[in-house]
Amino acid sequence: LLLTALGLMSALVGGWGGLNQTQLRKVLAYSSIAHMGWMIIVLQYAPQLTLLTLLTYILMTSAAFLTLKLLYATKISTLATAWSKSPLLTTTTTLVLLSLGGLPPLTGFMPKWLILQEMAKQGLPLTATVMALAALISLYFYLRLCYTMTLTISPDTVTSITPWRTQTNQASTPLALSTVLALGLLPLTPAIMM
Repeated sequence: LLLTALGLMSALVGGWGGLNQTQLRKVLAYSSIAHMGWMIIVLQYAPQLTLLTLLTYILMTSAAFLTLKLLYATKISTLATAWSKSPLLTTTTTLVLLSLGGLPPLTGFMPKWLILQEMAKQGLPLTATVMALAALISLYFYLRLCYTMTLTISPDTVTSITPWRTQTNQASTPLALSTVLALGLLPLTPAIMM
């Protein structure tokens, strides 16, 4: 009962806390709190699902952090220039962020779906419903990040110095690898289920 209460509170606090943030580190910190709630709540019933959730979360968060580091983005408002800098990177980052939110056709949906199934199997439909609603709250702030990255244009664009390409000394291999893994694991769900 204590783990279930802690998991529910963590998912709700992580969702509600991330709604009003403007700094990306705080948004991702509240995201970590919400994902920790998903791991805590299933730990007592199926520890292997906790490990699966942790591994997929590490992959998706690594891709998100590496992208934000590459774009030098610290606040949500600085994401508005991301599309003009690198449209392909912005597109894949949008998919990674939506996957972090647990949107169904993406990889992040897999652990949440398996956890909800396990909770229903254990006879906890009300708890599963509250967790699904908490995931919707978290999905909202991911949608806000995606909207800012793809559908807004920075209001202070100067025509003389356009930030088309930023010079970075970050290796792009870890970013590419973590993004491909974060986006390509959903088809492996049947193999994981066996």
